[in-house]
Amino acid sequence: MATNFERATASNYFVKSSPAQGILEENINSVLVSISPKLVLAHLEGSVRQIYQSKLILTGGDVMRATRKFSLLVLLLTLTGYSFPAFAQDESPLLASVRKTGKISVALASLPPYMNVSPNGEATGSSVDLQNMVLKGMGLPALTPRLTGWESLIPGLQAGQFDYVGAGVNITEVRCKLVVFSAPYYAAQTGLYVLPGNPKHLTSLADVARRPDIKVAATPGLDGYQGYALKQGVKPEQISVVTDIQAGAAMVTGGRVDAFFLGQFSIPIPKKVGLEVVVDEQSPVIASAAVFRKEDVRFRDAFNEQLVPLIRSGTIQKLYEKYGIPNGDALAKLLAKITKANDVEPSCE
Repeated sequence: MATNFERATASNYFVKSSPAQGILEENINSVLVSISPKLVLAHLEGSVRQIYQSKLILTGGDVMRATRKFSLLVLLLTLTGYSFPAFAQDESPLLASVRKTGKISVALASLPPYMNVSPNGEATGSSVDLQNMVLKGMGLPALTPRLTGWESLIPGLQAGQFDYVGAGVNITEVRCKLVVFSAPYYAAQTGLYVLPGNPKHLTSLADVARRPDIKVAATPGLDGYQGYALKQGVKPEQISVVTDIQAGAAMVTGGRVDAFFLGQFSIPIPKKVGLEVVVDEQSPVIASAAVFRKEDVRFRDAFNEQLVPLIRSGTIQKLYEKYGIPNGDALAKLLAKITKANDVEPSCE
């Protein structure tokens, strides 16, 4: 940030000599207030547009005076440590593409009330709202949803079927070799979803491993919750793989398995679907985030610049309250410990 002296010196360095000069001065002054290099070109472009629309005459003297003031701005930016070679670089190709088309295509999955895509293509839910806040902060339009199966999210991203994955994918070592993740916006320990009263008295996946008669359901993916189960000694023949959360819950209520395991918050209100959740206290914290192609790492970084402050300011809790989702405070406590992907998996970018 500029000091008060720098601001005062810059804003009073020249006297406005014409309406056109005034516009240039005001726009440069507004940049000087924050000393944000990203705003410089935007403000100068806005100056020219204002002058043109107002049919004002920009004289040679105006340009010279504004140029001298802009030189002072360059000096101040240099003194405050900004690198103009970096500033001059082109923006992220994905960001430029989205600005040009006015559309950003985002892969979502069916997981109400976190995210839901209606038959007419409208996306709603706490995760959708959070991502639209991030995109708005980046100066981009609201997301255009692409409803996608969980197993097709990363292959579809790599095939260019959408711009990024907003479904919230678990951060793992295997996936970090293929893609880059945003800061986590969901985290949980393993939850066992069982019938009310927990008739099999299960407390952990280690319990399941010790009892080969117990049958469980899980969603696809050996490097997430299912991988943890196998490490705990659960046999593959004890696990039935289901396509989604709704199918997993139905397996339990239908009596075909004794438990369905996933994140402890994955089913927000278990009672509504005839279940209760038992948290495996021995399990590690597994975190989920948005996913980007490796070549879009600069877009990911810009995404994080907006996302992290939202999480730290209590936005998650407010959105959970809006959608009637419990455990917002519990989630926020977990997220406070992990602010980037490599806090979860050190090999991640």
